[in-house]
Amino acid sequence: MQLFVNDLTVIDFSYLCSERGVVGESWIVDVLLSGDLNAESMVLDFGIVKKQIKAIIDDCVDHKLVLPVQNPALSITESKRSKHLYVDFNLADKPLFLQSPGEAFAQIDTGKITEESVTRYLEAVIKQQLPENVQGIELTLRAENIDGSYYHYTHGLKKHDGNCQRIAHGHRSTISIFENDTRSVALEQQWCQRWQDIYLASACDQVTLAEIELSDFAENNLQPDHQFFSYYAPQGRFDIAVRAGVSEVVDCDSTVELLADYIARQLKAQNSDNSFKVVAYEGVGKGAIASV
Repeated sequence: MQLFVNDLTVIDFSYLCSERGVVGESWIVDVLLSGDLNAESMVLDFGIVKKQIKAIIDDCVDHKLVLPVQNPALSITESKRSKHLYVDFNLADKPLFLQSPGEAFAQIDTGKITEESVTRYLEAVIKQQLPENVQGIELTLRAENIDGSYYHYTHGLKKHDGNCQRIAHGHRSTISIFENDTRSVALEQQWCQRWQDIYLASACDQVTLAEIELSDFAENNLQPDHQFFSYYAPQGRFDIAVRAGVSEVVDCDSTVELLADYIARQLKAQNSDNSFKVVAYEGVGKGAIASV
């Protein structure tokens, strides 16, 4: 007997990629369970699937930076801070260096983060916590079908009490832009190209080289255009060094509300005679609207 739940959850996270650097992603999760009927004539109660399995998935990957531990460019070491890790991703053109609490990372035994490698990781973790009558689990991770342009961004929200405070988690998002009440596909494409695989940082979180906390290896391999961002949040201290060419510093927090406003203000500054409405998404099915 099989039981399925489509659209169980959406995982918003970032991962490290040898070709693209740090990539923000949003994947929809479908689940299929196989097993015998229990005493209630069910494979598993839908309430348990929706709460327990969703909670496991969220805890494993959601709002984390997913690390391919077999990647030769990656080094993970203990930080001088208790329960914190140094993560050094020493790519030739996009080296990225971090310090964060250990819970901000998901370590997967693979050389490359893909839908398949994350699926196998999650299935193994979930299967250990299922009742005996459930013999099999199949997850499907899939990107939203977007009819138009989209971008991948990574960020962190220091004021957030939950997991959004982690300095390197992200989303795959679409956007709608209206100029004088008419949708502008050209402007949407322009912004999606600008923010493709971008790290969005808040100006108020920018620090100097003397203030950043990184591994010795990172400090010895910094490039002249590395920018540094750091903050304290409820889960601990967060530090990141990212090159200027793959980041943009915004004059606000990087909540979707303020990012929508930021884009609208940038458009207005370029053409003050026109009105603009920006419908910005944060991952799948949620977002904010700003008008100027």
